[in-house]
Amino acid sequence: MKPKARNTGLFYLLLLASIAALVVFIVRVPQPKLQEIPISQVISMSQNDEIDKIAVDGEWLTVYAKDKTELRSYIGFSTIWDITDLKLEGVSVYEIKPGGVDWGGVALATLPFIIFGVFIFFVFFRARGINNQAISFGRSRARLFPGNKPSVTFDDVAGVDEAKQELQEVVDFLKSRERFQTLGARIPRGVLLIGPPGTGKTLLARAIAGEAGVPFFSISGSEFVEMFVGVGASRVRDLFDNAKRHSPCIIFIDEIDAVGRHRGAGLGGSHDEREQTLNQILTEMDGFDTNVNVIVLAATNRPDILDPALLRPGRFDRRVVLDLPDVMGRIGILKVHVKNKLMAPSVNLETLAKQTAGFSGADLANLVNEAAILAARRGKKAVEMEDLEESIDKVIAGPERRSKRISPKEKEKIAYHEAGHAVVARMLPHADPPHKISIVARGMALGYTKQLEEDHYLQAGSQLNDKIAVYLAGHAAEKLIYGESASGVHDDIKRATYLARTMVTDLGMSEKLGPRTFGDKQELIFLGREISEQKDYSDKTAEAIDHEIDEIIHAQYEVATKILTDNRAVLVKLTETLIVKETLDYDELEALFKENVPAASLPEKIIFPELLKKPVPVGGSAPPVTNIVSETPPPQST
Repeated sequence: MKPKARNTGLFYLLLLASIAALVVFIVRVPQPKLQEIPISQVISMSQNDEIDKIAVDGEWLTVYAKDKTELRSYIGFSTIWDITDLKLEGVSVYEIKPGGVDWGGVALATLPFIIFGVFIFFVFFRARGINNQAISFGRSRARLFPGNKPSVTFDDVAGVDEAKQELQEVVDFLKSRERFQTLGARIPRGVLLIGPPGTGKTLLARAIAGEAGVPFFSISGSEFVEMFVGVGASRVRDLFDNAKRHSPCIIFIDEIDAVGRHRGAGLGGSHDEREQTLNQILTEMDGFDTNVNVIVLAATNRPDILDPALLRPGRFDRRVVLDLPDVMGRIGILKVHVKNKLMAPSVNLETLAKQTAGFSGADLANLVNEAAILAARRGKKAVEMEDLEESIDKVIAGPERRSKRISPKEKEKIAYHEAGHAVVARMLPHADPPHKISIVARGMALGYTKQLEEDHYLQAGSQLNDKIAVYLAGHAAEKLIYGESASGVHDDIKRATYLARTMVTDLGMSEKLGPRTFGDKQELIFLGREISEQKDYSDKTAEAIDHEIDEIIHAQYEVATKILTDNRAVLVKLTETLIVKETLDYDELEALFKENVPAASLPEKIIFPELLKKPVPVGGSAPPVTNIVSETPPPQST
C-alpha cells in the first residue's frame, strides 16, 4: 500500500473512532440508582433471613438480598464493628477499602478527548505536509536546491548566447568575488530576466546556480500572497534571512509581476496585501549588506507593469532580455532536446529549425517529445523526419481528425481554398512560399496551408501587402471556381482586415494619411492588458481610415484574383492532386509548379544561404533545401 493511501486510511479510522467514542460517552445509559431503606428495615430483613451479604462502603451499606435485589442504607460515619453491634443474623459483613481509583471510568471519560486531540494533531500535521499555511503562516515556501549537485548548467541552455554572456559575470562574481572588489566593482544586486513564456528564464536561472555551485532558492511570486494580512511580508523576511544564512547563494523569484505591479493600482489602496509584500521586497533588496553574497534573480514576461521602484539601480539594476530564438538558436535548442533520443539518419535539424519560426524553447521541447511519442506509437525504433514534421503540424494546428466525415463537394471546396493560398503564396515575390498543404482536418481547421518564412524583424509594406493577398487567396479561389465563397473564409478575412488596419493606424503605411498613428490605446496597469482605445481623430479622419483599409484589401484581393485567373490550370491541377493525396509536402509542390508554370514566372527566393552551405544533419546528410522561408502562424482554416 502506498504511504499516501495508508495515511488516508489512518485518517478516516481515527475520525470514525473519535465519533464512536463521543457517541458512547454522550448516550451511555447511567447505572440505575439503588433503593434506599432505613437501617431498621435492614435488621428486619436479616431476622427474616432475606439478606445474603452486606458491604460497608463509607457512610453507606449495600445490601445484597437473596432475591437478587440490591438496596442501600445510610448509616453515617461508622465502622464495620459498629455494624456488627447491630446483631445482624446470618449475614456476612465486609468492608470496601477506600483509596482505589476507577481507572475504567477515568479512561472512558477521557478517551473521547484523547482521540479528538490526536485527530486535530493529525489534521494539522497533514495540512503542513501539503503546503497549507495552517501552522506556519509566515514561513517562506521557497524550495532550496543545493549547489554541490548541479542539475542544470549553461550547456543545457541554448539559443540565448547573449543572455548567457551577461549572466556569466554573476557566476564569476559568486566564484571569485575578490577579483571584482579589488577594482572597486560592485555586482548588480538584482538581475531581471525578461522574455515571452517558454524562452528559458527559469532554466537559465537554475543554470547560473549550477555553474556557480551555490545554493539556489526558487519561489513563485504568487506564493508570497495569502488571504491573511502580513503573511507575504513575513515570508519575504524569512526568505532573505534563510538566504543570508546560506550565503553565497541565489534567490530566484519567478513571475515577479504577481507581487511587483505598480503600487496604487489595486482596489485595496495602501493596505493592499500585495503592496505590503512589494514594500518588504524593496526594503530587503535595498538593505542588503554589501558583504553578503546574495543575488536576486527574477523573471517576468510583463516588465511594463512592474513598479518603477523595483527597477531602479540598486535593486534590479540589470535587465537581460530572452527573446524567441532565431534559426541558429532553434538549431541549438533542438540539439539539446534530441541528445537523449534515438534519431534516424534522415533527421535534419536545419530543416526543422526553418519550419519552426516563432517557436519558443518550450515549444521545441514539446515538439521533440510529441515526435518521440508518435514514433513509439507507430512501433518505430528511431524518430524519423516525418514524425518530427507531423508533430510540428500537431503543435500548430492540433491532432488529425480523419474520422471527421466531409462530403465530396465540401472536400473539393476545401481543396480549392487551400490550393488558392498555395498558388498565390508561390507566385508573389515577397510572400512566403508554401511548404505543406493539407485538406485533412486538424483541430478546428478543415484544412491548412503551412508557409515557411525567414525570421523577420522588419517587414516592408510590400511584404505585408503580399501577406494580405495570400490571406484573401482562398476566398478568391472559391469565387473564381464557384462564383461564391463559403463560411470558411471568416478567419482569413479577419486576419487580412486586422493587418490592413494595423498598416494604416499604427505603421503609417497610408499614402493619403501619412506617417502617423491613430487611436490612443489605454490599459489598466493592474490588469496588464488593453481595455479601450481613445479616439484622438475626427469623424472625417475615421472615414478616411476606413477608406484606406478598403483600398488595401480590395487591391490585394484583385492581385490574388489575377494570379489565380492567370494560373487557373495550375490551381485545378493542384486541387485534383490534393483531393487524391490529401497532403502535399514542399518537394511535391515544387515539382508540380515547375511542371505547369514557365520558369520565368516563378519567383526565386534563396533563403539562409549560409545554412545551405553548412547543413546540420543528425546522423547523416540531408538533401539541399531551396526556396524556403519560414512562418508558423495559426493554420489558415477554411
